[in-house]
Amino acid sequence: MSNGAATTLRMPKAILFDLDGTLVDSAADIAAAVNELLAGRGLPSLTVAQVTAMIGNGVEKLLERAFAAVGTPLSAAEFEQANREMAPIYRRHTTRLTRLMPGAAEALAQLHVAGVRMGVVTNKPQLATREVLLHFGIAERLGAIVGGDAVTRKKPAPDALLLALDRLKVEPQDALMVGDSVTDVEAARAANMPVIIIRGGYTQQPAELLGADLVCNSLLDLQAALNGLRSAA
Repeated sequence: MSNGAATTLRMPKAILFDLDGTLVDSAADIAAAVNELLAGRGLPSLTVAQVTAMIGNGVEKLLERAFAAVGTPLSAAEFEQANREMAPIYRRHTTRLTRLMPGAAEALAQLHVAGVRMGVVTNKPQLATREVLLHFGIAERLGAIVGGDAVTRKKPAPDALLLALDRLKVEPQDALMVGDSVTDVEAARAANMPVIIIRGGYTQQPAELLGADLVCNSLLDLQAALNGLRSAA
């Protein structure tokens, strides 16, 4: 674990988790969905590594980046059509290749026992998000699940975080965001929340440079970090 920004952390009443790259490794499924869409248009496929670098700002931005990467940028009308085509394809690729990140199940179980309220805040569509969480049996531990299409402005805007906290009945200063990218850091800052980054997610930047309050090597380290906050309180 290492410190990032200078914001003072304290034991939270609620924790909001990002999904892709934080709780689950879904890059292979997302890549499969993107490649199915591209193949349907006779376009070349992308590698999982290429698609991983495009994840983080919602499906629309993912498609924009994918079509640009294969040298076929879309007009506004073409983009709308591709986005409509992508919806059912994306839903077919939510759990086939997706796996929980190391320590995810353990962290959620420990926090649940400790009475910490939890939610998931992601730019992934709401239905796909819920399907993933149900598949892994962790939806029942969550008091709020907010997908990217549940709010007008996706992360890095604070809207989804604030909606989740409203449902959890916790103020931002009493909560904590746990994510893997600069999008999560910016959303947390905009919501006036502290943020922990989990190393090994879908960011292209070193975790220490994202501006988080703390960096954990994996979710396996999260409980120890929170115990440290409790001890310091």
